[in-house]
Amino acid sequence: MSINNFSKVVIVAKDEWRYWLRSKLAMTVLAIGLLLTLSSVVVTAITMHELSHTRHELQQNAEQNFVDQPDRHPHRMVHYGHYAFRTPTPLSTLDPGIDAYTGNSIFLEGHRQNSAMFAEQRQGTALTKLGSLTPAFIVQTLAPLLLILIGYSSISRERESQTLSYLLAQGTKGSTLIAGKGLALLSIVGLIITPLAVSALFTLSAGESVLAVVSFIVGYAVYLSVWVLVVLLASSVFNKNSGSFTALAFVWILLCIVMPRVASTSASTAVPSAGKIETDFAVKAELRKLGDGHNTNDPAFKQFKQSLLKKYNVNSIDELPVNFRGLVASESEAKQTKVLNHFAEQRMQAELKQTQVSRYFGWVSPMVAIRSLSMNVVGTSIETHHRFLRETEQLRFDFVQGLNKVHIEELDYQTDMNRNADAAATKKARVSADNWQILQDFNFSADSAQVRMQRSIPAFLQLILWIVVLLGCIKLVGKRLI
Repeated sequence: MSINNFSKVVIVAKDEWRYWLRSKLAMTVLAIGLLLTLSSVVVTAITMHELSHTRHELQQNAEQNFVDQPDRHPHRMVHYGHYAFRTPTPLSTLDPGIDAYTGNSIFLEGHRQNSAMFAEQRQGTALTKLGSLTPAFIVQTLAPLLLILIGYSSISRERESQTLSYLLAQGTKGSTLIAGKGLALLSIVGLIITPLAVSALFTLSAGESVLAVVSFIVGYAVYLSVWVLVVLLASSVFNKNSGSFTALAFVWILLCIVMPRVASTSASTAVPSAGKIETDFAVKAELRKLGDGHNTNDPAFKQFKQSLLKKYNVNSIDELPVNFRGLVASESEAKQTKVLNHFAEQRMQAELKQTQVSRYFGWVSPMVAIRSLSMNVVGTSIETHHRFLRETEQLRFDFVQGLNKVHIEELDYQTDMNRNADAAATKKARVSADNWQILQDFNFSADSAQVRMQRSIPAFLQLILWIVVLLGCIKLVGKRLI
């Protein structure tokens, strides 16, 4: 583009701004958009800061409460359990992603795997589940609507007021006119995204990666640019403002409301997964085959018992130098964990495949693309949640087996067997509270910025394709204006 043409584009953009400044609707919509974005950023940041402080405090309390337990039977401590909390990434203040649905803490105990808890959306009402006013929700869903309300009449207004032919007669090209209107709308995008960008930059001081922050800002800028092109295309195609607005409202409902739900439903249909009740029955059926780890006489442990007698070269379990009940508990936990992990991996693989199917809809909906891009870059995607589940499960297994080791080595077998004879026997079958110092520090860290960026590449490509296709359509429409 020559300097002369660029100056004409700037003149058209300035003229569009003069029109908006005189329009109460445009100024009201712009003010609402800026206030919504800014307030959501501030409120969400304060909320996440408070949650982070509470999470840190709860983690310390959970560890301290465990360590402060009095002398007990070690298996009682297995069921007493322990909490593990996940620390979100700094950027999650702008897009909580699936954390709002999955939760960020897990209760760890023996013989079972608990799901994550304390999910904001699970505890919310039906209305809050429609979408929280987070910065990501504002920019993904409401910002396109604000652009439509401001720019739907950009070109059609010139036709309707019959000034288009006058502008063309003066030598203004159709492409120049569209470019000028587009530049004005892009400046609106800049205003809307500024609070989001400033907040993202602030996360650098909290340890966020520069690559992640830049990818986040650029991703949202590209997404809103897609909507600028959609608005320009519709306004160029229709002769009347009413037609342009109606078409854009329909497109917004289709792409931002309908398609994300279609993507979710299609994913569930394409990759069906067993329900909770069905899975629970299947898990219990498999666990039943392993025997009862609380019963040393269970036939399932007969072979295990014989192998121990042979290993230690003794004739009965009373002669073993270690506690047989503790060994059975440890063996049972290992077998149960193997079964539980098998079903957990099946569930996670199904969830991942469903997510991948839903992400394909980014080719037909920029809303799906930016949602995927945002969660991947921020570190609140399904992949990050699955890694949290795997790491906490390893923590749970080590924690339980640590207590089983105490059971094996610190408690005599006969004392253990007679623990319910009377109060004195019960007290004798306890181990010192000094043995509770087995907790490992758990610090969950997000994936590196490079890994998160790599996961978001398909979504970036989807948005870029949208821009290429829309630019091609606008170029064709621009020739019609001549």
